[in-house]
Amino acid sequence: MAGAGEKERTDMSIIEKVKEGLGGRVVQWHEHSPRRIYITIKPADLQDAVKLLFNDLKCRFAIATGTDAIEGLEITYHFSYDSTGQFFSLRIYLADRQKPEVGTISHIVKGAEWIEREIWELLGVNFTGHPDLRRLLLSDSWPEGEYPLRRQAEKRGED
Repeated sequence: MAGAGEKERTDMSIIEKVKEGLGGRVVQWHEHSPRRIYITIKPADLQDAVKLLFNDLKCRFAIATGTDAIEGLEITYHFSYDSTGQFFSLRIYLADRQKPEVGTISHIVKGAEWIEREIWELLGVNFTGHPDLRRLLLSDSWPEGEYPLRRQAEKRGED
């Protein structure tokens, strides 16, 4: 049975592997807690970062989230390193609100297809290379170019 010191070395090991693997791609590293780490990267580095976490380090893809943030449209991909219970969340910001786009990760993580469709539909983010961007949640009568999770949608409701 591993002692507390051995467990800490194991935890540090995965953190060091992530830091080393991402290298200069890290824009910001934030350890919210010992088990929750947020890593901001540039959109151009997303696919390489996902390959590191998913393919190389065998982290499990949990979910992606999309938010209309002050800095731009924020997409966060959450990965679990199950043996330690740690979550590594890759965060990107898309500053161009008129044409937000980033390469899909669905060719690396098949399970990302549906959540990318949801983010596309609700926030208007184009995932280039995605195999099936079509409506999943909104009715066919929903107006094109209207995204219910964007801040401008809230403002329209106040009129």
